[in-house]
Amino acid sequence: MPLYEHVFIARQDLSNAQAEGLIEHFGTVLADNGGKLVDHEYWGVKTMAYKINKNRKGHYSYLRTDSSPAAVQEMERLMRLHDDVMRVMTIKVEEHKELPSVQMQKRDEREERRPRRP
Repeated sequence: MPLYEHVFIARQDLSNAQAEGLIEHFGTVLADNGGKLVDHEYWGVKTMAYKINKNRKGHYSYLRTDSSPAAVQEMERLMRLHDDVMRVMTIKVEEHKELPSVQMQKRDEREERRPRRP
């Protein structure tokens, strides 16, 4: 089955437990449709570049899935209908990286950027 990565932003007035509960809820939606939640990360509350629905901050969550396109479509549909979810982004990837995502890595552990051109 294809591999996907999802990032979604939940409303800022949710508690951390409620935001992490959304991850479990959408994981069960995938499982009910024949997919599998491989890994997930809760990135915490972050400030956004612009307001979304009058919110300046949001709970960011990251999911790695192995599921059929139909299961992903159903999960995205339910995310868009859910009142607590403000934005969703899904991408299809060739493989999942084993390291924690860049958001969870400390600055010391990240790869060095190439120097800028003069």
